[in-house]
Order: sequence, then C-alpha cells, then structure tokens
Amino acid sequence: MKEIYDIIIVGAGPVGLYTGFFAQMRNAKVKIIESLDEVGGQPNHLYGEKKIFDIPAYPAIKGNELSHKLHEQLNLFQTDIALGEEVLNLSYSAQNSYTIQTNKNIYRSKTVIIAAGNGAFQPRKLEVDQSDMYENYSLHYIVKNPDYFIQKKVAVCGGGDSAVDWALALEPLAKEVYLIHRRESFRALESNVSKLLASTVKVYTPHKIIDLEGSDHQIKAVKIQQVKTKQMEEIAIDQLIINYGFSNSIGQIKNWGLKQSRNQIEVNSLMETNLPGVFAVGDIADYPGKVRIIAAGFGEALIAVNQALRYINPNYRPSPLHSSSIFEGEFND
Repeated sequence: MKEIYDIIIVGAGPVGLYTGFFAQMRNAKVKIIESLDEVGGQPNHLYGEKKIFDIPAYPAIKGNELSHKLHEQLNLFQTDIALGEEVLNLSYSAQNSYTIQTNKNIYRSKTVIIAAGNGAFQPRKLEVDQSDMYENYSLHYIVKNPDYFIQKKVAVCGGGDSAVDWALALEPLAKEVYLIHRRESFRALESNVSKLLASTVKVYTPHKIIDLEGSDHQIKAVKIQQVKTKQMEEIAIDQLIINYGFSNSIGQIKNWGLKQSRNQIEVNSLMETNLPGVFAVGDIADYPGKVRIIAAGFGEALIAVNQALRYINPNYRPSPLHSSSIFEGEFND
C-alpha cells in the first residue's frame, strides 16, 4: 500500500504485456495484475498451438510463441507482475489515486488501464447426452498438441475462425478430417474458407451433431443430422474437436461503475472510460469501428499509455520515440 504506481494494468494477455512494455519505455512506474498463474491470455492458454496470421512482421506465429516473445520483450524491464490475483474492487482514494483490491492484496495507482481481454473464459459445451464422459480423452474443446491427431479420423465442429483453422491445420496430419457446421455459411476469414473448400477436408453443412457412439472414453462414431431435410448420417471417427466459442465474464470489473456494452467497456478515441484516469484496451474495449484483433490492441495500448501519463501530468507531451536508441547495445549481433 505504500507504493503508488503511475499505471496499474489489469490483465497480462498479449495487449496487457505490450501495454506494460510501452509504459515503461515512457518511464512510467507499472504494475501488472493477472488472475491466471501464467501470462499470455487466451492465445497462450487456449490457442497455444494455433497459428496467428495478423501480427506485423510475423507471416505466422503460434499463440504460445507470441506470448513468450511479448514476455521476453517485457523482461527488458524489471516489471512488477502479480500472478494469480483476481481484481475485485476499484475505488478512488485520496492523493488523486485509485485503490485496487484483489483477492490477495491492495494496490494504489494514479491511473488504471484495463486489458482483461474477454475476461474469464469457459468453452461452450456440446449438448449431447453423456458427452462429458469423452472429455479430455476423445472429445476436446482446446487443442494442446496437434501431433495427438496424427493418422486419426478427426471431426471438427463449428463455423468460426477457430474451427476452420484447426480443420486446415490438421489436414496434413490426420488420416481424415471432417468439418461439421449447423449453418450453410461460415463466419471465418474468407481466404481461409476458400482454402477449406479447396482442401481434402469433408465439409458437412448445414448439419448438427445429435449423438455420439463409443465406450470407455473413446468415441467411435458421430451421428449427424441435416438441418433442413432431417436426414441422418453416421461418421466413423477417433477424435472430436468442438469449437463453439467461449462464454466470458469480466467478473467484478462489471461492478466498477464503468459504462458497458455487453461484456465490453465503452471508451472514446483516446481509450478513456467514463471514469477519469481509467482506460481500456484490447478485446474488452469497445468503440465505433472497433477491429477485434491483437494488432489493433497494440495500437490502442500506445494511445492509452500516452493519455494516462497526460492525465497524471497535464503538461506531458509525448515526444517522438526512437526506440532504437533506448536499448542501444542490448542486441548486438
């Protein structure tokens, strides 16, 4: 409680990590608070083996590798990070600072930047009788190791980017890949849908799963139904991946008096919330024209940090930043 930080960052996902890095490039005193026991957010915990294609300078990078690189970058500074702490309360206190209470500690800061992503996440489950008996054996909501599916018959269920991406990623590894989606069209990136339709993946649309067959935690077949004609079909498989998305909750942040839209916090073009000195960046921030990709969050981080420092000192004027001179000599070949 004796220390007063310039900026407390809530969340240590990709955008939170980069926010902390840039803030310290600006000589801000920073604290990062993360509810999980490890940094990296959803790309590290949920999509560690999934390739991400919208990070500048990386044609493709896995989620866990991106998290590692951002953490490595942050470690250029001696960053104060609190892991395994859930933020509970935010209150404005004396000396023009905020008090943040977690489940373990109390911190004070002149400003707060919320980079909590989509909040706590849980996969949306397959609603089929006894599907839980196959979970983590032959039914998966998160793919941790693609090699597990080598030379196996795999069905992927879903219609978004994750489902299409995994179907394409597993095509050269698996014996057969099926993609099952209950609608005729996909919500995934158009270029990836084109790749899907030109691949060897067998696509079933509009179909839905109505039953699983198997024993001893092992799925042997999936029964699907054509949505319009009600025609039934059975597909022999070894593994099933469900990509119905995730249900998210921002926890106690929703009680902080912030103006919200669904699970997002409304901000203006300066990343300011309705609370003075409190900003939001990344997936949790919402404004007209928002683009929900990690790269956009990196840009929002720069704006929020500069505005936070201006809030602390109205005379602060960010000068052009030539980062090549800040760490001169650190990365000599």
